[in-house]
Amino acid sequence: MTALNPPPATESLAALEARLREDLDWLELPAPSWVPARTVDAQRVLDVAIIGAGMAGLTASAELRLLGIDNQRLFDQAPAGQEGPWVTYARMHTLRSPKQLTGPALRLPALTFRAWYEAQFGREQWDALYKIPRTQWMDYLRWYRRVLDLPVQNDTRVEKLRTRGDGLIELDLLQRPANDRSEARRETVLARHVVLATGREGLGGPFIPELARDLPAHLRAHSSDAIDFAALRGKRVGVVGASASAFDNAATALEAGAAQVDLFVRRDALPRINKLTGIGSPGLVHGFASLPDEWKWRFLHYSAQTQTPPPRDSVLRVAKYPHARLHLSSPLTRVGHEGDTVVVDTPRGHYVLDYLIFATGFQSEIDTREEFSLIAPHVRRWRDRFEPRSDLHNDDLGSSPDLDRNFALQERIAGTCPALAHIHSFNHGASLSLGKIAGDIPAISDGAHRLARAIAAMLFDADRDAHYAALQAFDTAELAGDEWADADANADVRAIDTTA
Repeated sequence: MTALNPPPATESLAALEARLREDLDWLELPAPSWVPARTVDAQRVLDVAIIGAGMAGLTASAELRLLGIDNQRLFDQAPAGQEGPWVTYARMHTLRSPKQLTGPALRLPALTFRAWYEAQFGREQWDALYKIPRTQWMDYLRWYRRVLDLPVQNDTRVEKLRTRGDGLIELDLLQRPANDRSEARRETVLARHVVLATGREGLGGPFIPELARDLPAHLRAHSSDAIDFAALRGKRVGVVGASASAFDNAATALEAGAAQVDLFVRRDALPRINKLTGIGSPGLVHGFASLPDEWKWRFLHYSAQTQTPPPRDSVLRVAKYPHARLHLSSPLTRVGHEGDTVVVDTPRGHYVLDYLIFATGFQSEIDTREEFSLIAPHVRRWRDRFEPRSDLHNDDLGSSPDLDRNFALQERIAGTCPALAHIHSFNHGASLSLGKIAGDIPAISDGAHRLARAIAAMLFDADRDAHYAALQAFDTAELAGDEWADADANADVRAIDTTA
C-alpha cells in the first residue's frame, strides 16, 4: 500500500466536482423528470424504492436519476457511511479488483475512483498505488453518494415486502438510528418498482454447514458477522474455507493475537486460477444473458467447481505466522463442543479450538428471509424449470431466482403474483440469469445501465395513456403562422406550365 501523504494536488476535489457538473451539463444530464406523479390515499408513490445503499444500490440510483427518474429513495439498515461490506465484515487490506477498473462511474471520467484519487493525491501517487485500500474505497463511495446527491435513508430496515392488487409494492420500514435513544419509527411506503440491491447475500443469507448449526452462537461466527477479534487474543481459532474471506479472517485473528489459527479446506489444493478472469470481456458482459440455459449453467457451474482463488497477498498475510496451520483435504466430518471448547473432526485429524469462523459463502434461498416471506412462495427458481445433467448438479445454482431480462422476479405459477415483474433482483442472485453484472466492481455500471433502462421502459409503457394525452394536449407552437404566405390564397386557381 502507498502512504497517503498527498503532494500538491494536480486538481482539487472541489475542482473535480466542478468538472463533473460541467460534464453532466454538456451531456444534458440528468434528464428532466418525466414520470407522471401517482398518489394513493394522499401519499406520493415512489417510482422506485431501492433496498440497499451499497455500491450496487448507489450505482442503480445514479443511473435512474440520470434518466430523469428522480422520485426514488434508497433504504439501508446501516448507519450513514457504513453501507456494504467495506468497513464492516470485509477484512482484506486492499480490493481484489485492479485499481484501473471504472466500477460505478457510469462512463463519466470525472466520477471514477482514479479521478477522485488523483484530485487529492496526485498522478505520481496514483502511478505508485498497488491496489485500492479497502477503507479508501468506502471513502470514494461516500463521496459518490454526496456529489450525486443520492436520496439514501439510513438506519432503516425493511421488515416486510408485500405486493398489492393494484400492482404496487408496499414496504414496511423500521427506522432506528444506532446513536439515537428515541423510539424506533415505523413507516409504510408504496412503490411502483423495487430494486433489491442486497449485495453478496442476494435473496438469501450467510451459509453455515448443517453439522455446525447446533454449535452455540458464542463459539462460532460466519465471516460476514461482526466479530470481536480482540476477544480472540490468546485463543485457538479455526477457520473453514479457502476463499479470500477465509484468509482475511484468519489473518485478522492472527493480527489480533490469536494463539493458534487452523484453516480447514476440503480441497486437496488451494485453487490457483480465476477462470472467469480469463474470458472477461464486453462479450461476456453483454452476451451472457442471451446464452441458452444449458450454457449459462455450464459456465457458472464450472466457475463454482474450479473456485476463485484467494489473492496471493491474502495467503501470504496468513502464511507468515508460524502458529497458523493449513489443513488440506480436510472437510469437517463432525463439529461439537464440550463446555466452551469446540471440537472438530476431519478425515485427517481431531482438533480442539476455542472459536470457529465459517467463511463458507452465502446461500440463495429466498425462503430464509423474513422480509420476503410473503412473496417467496410465488418466486420461480431455476430448479423449478431447469434440470441440468446429473454431472452438473448444483443446489446453490438451482436456488437462484429465475429472472427475466429486466432483472425482475418471475412467477412460479402464472397469474398468482403478477407484481413480481416490478421487483428487480440487482444483486449476486442475478448471476445465473444475466451474468455477473449486478454485484461486483468490473461490470456494475453495465448492469445499472441495463436495469435503469428496463425500469424506464416499463414506467413509460405503464403510463402510456397519460403520455398520449400529454402528446395531444401539447400546444407550444414553433411557427407563428406568418412566416410565409400562401401564394394562391387570394387568387384564382390557374394552370401552371411546368414545362417552362
